[in-house]
Amino acid sequence: MDHMLRRPGEILAERPLRQVLRSKASALWTIRPTDSVMAAMGLMAEKNIGFLVVMDGSTMVGVLSERDCVRRVVLAGKSPDATPVAATMVSPVVTVDPEQTFADCLKLMHQNGIRHLPVVENGRVVTVVSIRDLLAEAVAHHAKVIAELERERLSMLTSMA
Repeated sequence: MDHMLRRPGEILAERPLRQVLRSKASALWTIRPTDSVMAAMGLMAEKNIGFLVVMDGSTMVGVLSERDCVRRVVLAGKSPDATPVAATMVSPVVTVDPEQTFADCLKLMHQNGIRHLPVVENGRVVTVVSIRDLLAEAVAHHAKVIAELERERLSMLTSMA
């Protein structure tokens, strides 16, 4: 078992977010605070996403999720066409740095009751990591660990024969 997971980057909880993001498409979908909630929902539907970063020029001023649109606009009886994103977005925004760990991301999401974290590097939003991204990383990691354990078990059984 000497070859089993030893370096911090190989331990899932200690894996830097930068490593997790290598396998993720880095598209960043944004909307302006002056755009309507209807425009935001249309963009989310078109891109098959559920989360947008709200940008005023090159500055992140908030975030908007499908859940925000439904709860704060539709269920509140407001008009999505007449409601600006600024009136619905969440601000301030909980963010993460690419050097933070997998465990840091999960902890932030859990503590703040959120499912998306904008990733900010050198003061600039570069992508968004979701709970789904972290779950996919965990599944891939555990599949690798299970395969390694099965190989080790087989090598022990064949060496005993």
